[in-house]
Amino acid sequence: MIQDKSLEKVLSTTKGHIQKLSNLGVNTIKDFILYFPRTHADNSEYTKIADIITNETVSIKGKLTNLFTVTSKYGKKITQGVFTDDTGVIQVAWFSQPHLTRLLPRNKEIVLTGKAKYSFGKITFQSPSYEILKPYEEQLHSGRIVPVYHETEGISSKWIREKLKPVIDGYIELFEEHLPDEIRQQHQLIGLKRALKNIHFPESDEMLDQAYKRLSFDELFILQLKVLQKKWHWQHSGNIQSKVINTEEDHLKEAIKSLPFELTGAQKRSLLEILNDLKKPFPMNRMVQGDVGSGKTIVAILAALNAVKNGYQVAVMAPTEILAKQHYKNFIQLLSNFSLNIQFIAGSTPTKQKDEIIRQMKTGTADIIIGTHALIQEKIGFKNLGLAIIDEQHRFGVKQRETLKSFGTPHMLSMTATPIPRSLAITIYGDQDLSIIDEMPAGRQEIVTKVVPETKRMQAYRWIEDQIAKGRQAFIICPLIDESNAIEVKSVIQEYAYLQEHIFPNLELTFLHGKLKQEEKDLIMQDFKDNKINILVSTSVIEVGIDIPNATIMLIEGSERFGLSQLHQFRGRVGRGEHKSYCFLFTNALSEEGKKRMDAMERHTSGFKLSEIDLQLRGPGEVYGVKQSGIPDLKMASLTDSKTVEKARSSAEMIINEDPTLQKYPKLLERIEQTQKVYIND
Repeated sequence: MIQDKSLEKVLSTTKGHIQKLSNLGVNTIKDFILYFPRTHADNSEYTKIADIITNETVSIKGKLTNLFTVTSKYGKKITQGVFTDDTGVIQVAWFSQPHLTRLLPRNKEIVLTGKAKYSFGKITFQSPSYEILKPYEEQLHSGRIVPVYHETEGISSKWIREKLKPVIDGYIELFEEHLPDEIRQQHQLIGLKRALKNIHFPESDEMLDQAYKRLSFDELFILQLKVLQKKWHWQHSGNIQSKVINTEEDHLKEAIKSLPFELTGAQKRSLLEILNDLKKPFPMNRMVQGDVGSGKTIVAILAALNAVKNGYQVAVMAPTEILAKQHYKNFIQLLSNFSLNIQFIAGSTPTKQKDEIIRQMKTGTADIIIGTHALIQEKIGFKNLGLAIIDEQHRFGVKQRETLKSFGTPHMLSMTATPIPRSLAITIYGDQDLSIIDEMPAGRQEIVTKVVPETKRMQAYRWIEDQIAKGRQAFIICPLIDESNAIEVKSVIQEYAYLQEHIFPNLELTFLHGKLKQEEKDLIMQDFKDNKINILVSTSVIEVGIDIPNATIMLIEGSERFGLSQLHQFRGRVGRGEHKSYCFLFTNALSEEGKKRMDAMERHTSGFKLSEIDLQLRGPGEVYGVKQSGIPDLKMASLTDSKTVEKARSSAEMIINEDPTLQKYPKLLERIEQTQKVYIND
């Protein structure tokens, strides 16, 4: 296709510039036209010289009446000139650009854009960009809304505008419309060619808005089409009739009745959604999303019981041994009345014991197998895996999750304790159905959260000591394992030593971090659970999966270094018992954004609300991590634009429901196939 023609054959420029464009990911005509501006500057209005205000970016139109280059006493070349319009005169200066004396005409109309600065007793227009006005030629850099691009050395926005304009004029007609007419009409979207022209060189403010609207929708729509088509293929591939899992009402009622608590409405609703999925003639792919302590695990346990009572095996995979072992204990405890063979397997499991567990998995005598990524190692196999449960799925790679899926196409149930705004969830987990547990169990106490100023640090320590004297326990979170000279934040090892010696000499303290051996971690957590340890100083290794009902105090050092969702995860480690719980936030220097995050932590207890705020403040890439969470690298769209996300989703669902293989929409199919892989679950 001609759009894929190399820029080297189209642009009149040097090989060096072609290489620099390539470094920006721009190699073809298509790449260049799709190299969208990062923002736009309104240079449509000209400022009179008499009205110039220093340090404000303005465009002035007039004539250079003089231009010459001098050498300063420091050897620097300074090109100076006098610029006039009908209201006044201003001096202009460029540094290290003597060629401008040859390039810029005298006494002919040009436009300068930049800032006037007051120095050496006079106002000077310093190093402005320029545009020589030519009759019958369109202005690219002034007198209009101007595109501003991501730049690199030698490739300025001005250079890009000058090179891109003739490419757009010459090749834009080769871009074919791929959006169906009914979708464009439904959402009042302009055509693709017009959108591409106006995103680079807008005809007006209104047309720029229309271009953004069209191209933003386009990105999100194609993204949703991809994940929904993937979901359809997942549901309609493989020999899956044997995986229909009916609802065993008697066993479920017995299990629910034996629980020491009542299920919340949200738990019942999520369980029903799962049970309905399991009965369908294609594999479930559902994500249960719930706040810290909302009771996701019990829903998974009941789903697992239902699968086992239908004659199937269940695999439960967790990202850490601490969390996997906690699941193992919960499954054993809550299913003790059902005589099930529940096994645990992890990297630390002795070889002989591991071989026996694998034998039971392969022969089908093991009903539920709980473990870490050891569940998907080479020797592993299942006789009849019906349900695979993945906890905190974003902590596993694509291949790890796909391996678990490959064991006979089981039903897939994922869980996450990281609340994610719906607009982001249907993008990251777009190929999965969502169940939301947005209701907390009865009796769950609200955690008092306070930002503690440094002046009250000792007061907070003494208060913690008093609480521990009453039988409570505390977590202290530090951002680092070892002390760092690069950043002034507290480290676990140094903080533990300081607190033990100087602050809490009469209490039992210990520390925990990810570099400790598994046996050491397990022993520490068991001692903490048994209340042999008063204060646990830890890194973020305790972010998920730690359940210590007697721990009522969470103190977080360097709180500004964590996002809201992570701070909320830490806070969720306390407040799990009968006693009132507290979260204290200690900070270093706070930015404006940091102050907003700390304020949000004090005011909001809902993880879903905090995730919305975090997304608005920091953006999805920084909040969740692009590579870790599969957040697409969008050029135009914003995942904080929930309205456009929802519109794109509903339109994509309409197309997939009508024609999942897109045979009626060849242009859409071609567009999807051309789209680079930006979705980690692909």
